[in-house]
Amino acid sequence: MPKPQETAVYTHGHHESVLRSHTWRTAANSAAYLLGSLKPHMKILDIGCGPGTITADLAGLVPDGHVTGVDRAPEIVERARATAAARGLGNTDFAVADAHALDYPDDTFCVVHAHQVLQHVGDPVQALREMRRVAKPGGIIAVRDSDYGAMTWYPASPGLDGWLDLYRRVARANGGEPDAGRRLRSWALEAGFTDITATSATWTFATPEEREWWSGLWADRTVASAYARLATEGGHATAEGLRTVSAAWREWGARPDGWFSVLHGEILCRKESRPVPER
Repeated sequence: MPKPQETAVYTHGHHESVLRSHTWRTAANSAAYLLGSLKPHMKILDIGCGPGTITADLAGLVPDGHVTGVDRAPEIVERARATAAARGLGNTDFAVADAHALDYPDDTFCVVHAHQVLQHVGDPVQALREMRRVAKPGGIIAVRDSDYGAMTWYPASPGLDGWLDLYRRVARANGGEPDAGRRLRSWALEAGFTDITATSATWTFATPEEREWWSGLWADRTVASAYARLATEGGHATAEGLRTVSAAWREWGARPDGWFSVLHGEILCRKESRPVPER
């Protein structure tokens, strides 16, 4: 039987404005719900590793273990390798992989981690089944995804309302699910997990520096990234419309009372241990 393959298109691409966000991510600000479960000897698989900042942090937390980072994009895997090399890490390796069909044997990893991945894949339930397959009995599957429909901000902005509606339409047209955060537990149940801890956490952007950074990367992403191309080529927006949305982001970012919150759903799933055979 042929292996399932990715069918969704990655909405963001790897424009500088996207990597500006991805390289900001750390284990502390993006995987805090997992860190208390880590032990120094663990073998970890980091799916959708991007430029490798979270991967490298995880490697530092398992000094007697090993972390493998995988991503679909060969060029971004090279970025991750460079991140690990710059930190002098000797317990990492990286590979190109599809989350729907991982090239690892059953029962390989103590922890399988995926941050902001399931919202972009064509079959999140199949991806979770693969994560479960390659985890060791008793191992942990840790998944965190944002939920666009639950993002909120102040002050009210018709331009940002338009951004949210547009982004959700583009992401779904590409085969993804932008409101993934609220669905993680449901997907995990469908994938066969029975031991699931579901939590949530936020990123908040409120200081002048945070507002400038967050609004700037979205203003640039809206007009210059793969998302902009997919929005126009898919008939979801015009170039002029995207410039209007970009300007709304900069206007919001300049507001001294501006505040933006990104909600994330999180799940920690424990793979069942093999039953003890009867004597």
